[in-house]
Amino acid sequence: MDAILKQLGELLLSSLPTVFLLLIVWAAYRTLVQRKLGQVLAERHARTEGAVEQARAEIASAEARAAEYEQRLREARSQVYKAQEATRQRLMETRNAALAQARQESEEMVKKSRAALAAEVAAARTLLDRQAEALAEEIIESVLKPAAAMGGR
Repeated sequence: MDAILKQLGELLLSSLPTVFLLLIVWAAYRTLVQRKLGQVLAERHARTEGAVEQARAEIASAEARAAEYEQRLREARSQVYKAQEATRQRLMETRNAALAQARQESEEMVKKSRAALAAEVAAARTLLDRQAEALAEEIIESVLKPAAAMGGR
């Protein structure tokens, strides 16, 4: 058993440089690579998160500008519609005033025409009455003259 322990001791003794070398490599890895790698990964993560946050902020800003643009567009359309409605209302008022004036003028023309027609009817009746009287006198004369001439003979 002594031999086994001796061999085991020799094996341990011969593996000590390998263990020390492995510890040195591990310490160098931790010092040189892992810290730098951690810093690079942390920086990369920060930049990525920063870019994502910046993109989100820009998207939110773009959405806000689009909403503002749409609001302004709605307001502009509303103003245009109001202006069109005001113009239409003025045109309707002008049209209604012109119609009322035309109606009044036509009523006056109808009144004047009726008055003129009534005057013409009155004049025609007067003329007809005179002519009827003249005709009646002529008829009476023509009927009475022969009767008087016959009765007087």
